[in-house]
Amino acid sequence: MNKTHLFLAASLFCAGSISADVPVYLDDSQPLEKRVEDALARMTLKEKIDIIHAQSKFSAPGVPRLGISELWCTDGPMGVRPEVLWDEWEQASWTNDSCTAFPSLTCLAATWDPELSRLYGKSIGEEARFRNKAVILGPGINIYRTPLNGRNFEYMGEDPYLAGRMAVDYVKGVQDNGVAVCVKHFALNNNEINRHTSNPIVDDRTLYEIYLPAFKAAAIDGGAWSFMGGYNLFRGEHASYNPILMNDILKGEWNWDGAVISDWGAVHDTETAVTGGLDMEFGSWTNGLTNGVSNAYDNYWLANPYLEGIKSGKYSEKELNDKVRRVLRLTFRTAMNRNRPWGSMGSDEHKAACRQIGGEGIVLLQNKGGLLPIDPAKVKKIAVVGENAIKMMTVGGGSSSLKAAYEITPLQGLRNRFGKDFDITYSRGYVGDTLGDYNGVKTNQDLRDFRTPEELRAEAVDAASKADIVLFFGGLNKANHNDAEDSDRLSMELPYGQDELIEALVKANPNLVVVNISGTGVAMPWASKVPAILQAWYLGNETGNALADVISGDVNPSGKLPYTYYADLMQCGAHKLGEYPGTPAKDKFGNDIFDIPYNEGIYVGYRFIDKNKLKPTFPFGHGLSYTTFKYGKATVDKTTGSAADTFTVTVPVTNTGSRKGSEIVELYISDPKASVDRPVKELKGFRKVALMPGETKTVSFEIGKDDLSFFDAKKHEWVCEPGDFEALIGASSADIRSKVKFAVK
Repeated sequence: MNKTHLFLAASLFCAGSISADVPVYLDDSQPLEKRVEDALARMTLKEKIDIIHAQSKFSAPGVPRLGISELWCTDGPMGVRPEVLWDEWEQASWTNDSCTAFPSLTCLAATWDPELSRLYGKSIGEEARFRNKAVILGPGINIYRTPLNGRNFEYMGEDPYLAGRMAVDYVKGVQDNGVAVCVKHFALNNNEINRHTSNPIVDDRTLYEIYLPAFKAAAIDGGAWSFMGGYNLFRGEHASYNPILMNDILKGEWNWDGAVISDWGAVHDTETAVTGGLDMEFGSWTNGLTNGVSNAYDNYWLANPYLEGIKSGKYSEKELNDKVRRVLRLTFRTAMNRNRPWGSMGSDEHKAACRQIGGEGIVLLQNKGGLLPIDPAKVKKIAVVGENAIKMMTVGGGSSSLKAAYEITPLQGLRNRFGKDFDITYSRGYVGDTLGDYNGVKTNQDLRDFRTPEELRAEAVDAASKADIVLFFGGLNKANHNDAEDSDRLSMELPYGQDELIEALVKANPNLVVVNISGTGVAMPWASKVPAILQAWYLGNETGNALADVISGDVNPSGKLPYTYYADLMQCGAHKLGEYPGTPAKDKFGNDIFDIPYNEGIYVGYRFIDKNKLKPTFPFGHGLSYTTFKYGKATVDKTTGSAADTFTVTVPVTNTGSRKGSEIVELYISDPKASVDRPVKELKGFRKVALMPGETKTVSFEIGKDDLSFFDAKKHEWVCEPGDFEALIGASSADIRSKVKFAVK
């Protein structure tokens, strides 16, 4: 195609019409596969190699000669990352790349609401589209194996069913904008410590029942257009080009047609990258790149080394053509999709979505004596204590760090809501992380405080003793060893002496509300002494407003925990039975790695709690409301027969309180007489139902073969055995309200 032809094609393309002599690949009215094959047939060997690796930190070059667009990625999954320089991590210093910072994905999972997940995906997809990004690197859906994982706040909890259902709508919401998700980190990326050298040792049943279902849902039900491999290894081979994960499972068993993108710096050699299922290589720190030569990207493992290998006959073009097809599909679905909407950035709708998701994700863990919501008839003076009341949280934590257009702190939100009616004082209480700087983005907060811990505590206790109610804002803060990429937490305990401060505050004033801001569970040795506890997450731009909505009662809390709140690490199977963070070993090249036996097997989270009859601080699925709900008797239809039958379970739910509210009804399935060891129960459905005071609604669940099956590793297939099952309807995994048996013949 000459320049004139290309210009004409581009003009017709923008005008919405395609002439007959324009190549098929430019005509998006043609079937996708026809376009892909037409483009592939016109590409030179060098162009095929070029399209499968980066040309900058976040872009791949496309095929300029053929008018095939560049492919631009951006970090997510909670907001669109600010622009960096061409091949450096430093900021590009744009003035128009601020974004809406949405709540953490843990908060999204805590809503247990696929409709909100769709809204989340739609909103962040619109912002990515407005910035002309083709791929957003998210959502993250790795399973919470340990509460110490530094990246838990980016994921969707411990249960594969919950994570999968929430991921599906996130994927669809993003991709409706012509922006691809890149689902990550596939798979078994369950710790950040030693993340490049961790080698999980996992049996097939555990892999298929716990660590793969959410990814399968995103790939098949969500139709995700790209996946990202993890840094970790699996059975001795790196996840980004692991033939079992990528070829056998993702592209084979699931028949997935998208593109596999490496994590940045996750590729280590050419041969296994060629054969192991990797399609696009980004961020490799080859000698060429570190030395800063002009052709640095040509030195990537899938660049010149691959090209020379094909020319020498070491590799065939078969694998290359498959990679190129997948990258072309990704490009035609996104950057060259002329029907995708324009998107929007920082809109009022996005602010509203941020606030709504935050408010509905906040979990009321405890509320003895109805201390919340704040009653104006009883409260006139509020003492706010804690660094997290004033600290901005959108900056930090790793690659999900954002350049937010604004951020309303909890203290600001409270003053916006209560300032005219209440006397609100603030005391620091403790000093934690005073920095607000990550990768060149700064919050411009100066949180330095040179008083001693004793002075800070004394001031806070004095303020608490003079108030009608005390709101303590603490928890973690996205600093290293808190909630942050590339480091795990050192323990479950709260840092910076917060436990001692909470004990002192509740002694000074029993009307204490602890608002824990974190992306994962923390130890709460004071839980029995504190009347009210909120789990508040990282809530993005609208943090303060969302919190004030719940604390005031303007929003009735409805969030529920997407993970178990362990009393201590020994309630977690990964720590009770495992060898976290692994034992030293060697890979096939003789490199140092860490083997991590997943000795707990399928017993992750509440499954381990149930099996061992433990009592956590708060169970999976737990969350209170300012109203109360009564569950009626569950029933199941009698249309039984073969294992292919669908059963319908119904249960009436009534709002028995005086406030309107929403209840999340949870369905668990129990198979008490299976031929294999099975969990006491497993989540297989949930519904969020809004009810006015006194109102009753019937909630229904459909149960099919997939919900009743276990993975038989010897047969390598899912098996649904005939026999008796039980459907358990509950308000949490530990609060089962009704049970009903049914038989599969």
